[in-house]
Amino acid sequence: MEILTRGVIDEFIRKHPDSKASLNRWYLRTSAACWETPLDVKNTFSDVDHVGESQYVFNIKWNDYRLVAVINFETQIVNIKFIGTHAEYDKLNL
Repeated sequence: MEILTRGVIDEFIRKHPDSKASLNRWYLRTSAACWETPLDVKNTFSDVDHVGESQYVFNIKWNDYRLVAVINFETQIVNIKFIGTHAEYDKLNL
C-alpha cells in the first residue's frame, strides 16, 4: 500500500514520542501490505474497525491513540485522516 501522509505520522510522533514504536510498526506493516478487501486489513490488524464506506480505525499503542485512514483498495492508497488520543477520537463525528 502507498501511504500518502507520512508527514502526519512524523508530526504526531514529535508531539507524542511514546507513540513512535507503534506508529512505525503500523507504517511498516501497512506499506508492505497489498490489501484487496476489508478482510485483508483485518487479517493484518485484528483490532481494526471499519467505520465507514472506506474509513478504518486502527488502535495505536494498545488503544492509547487512534488512527483513522481511508483505504482505496483499487489504487492501493492509504490516506491518514486523523491521529489522536482516544479522547480526541471520541469527539469526532465519523
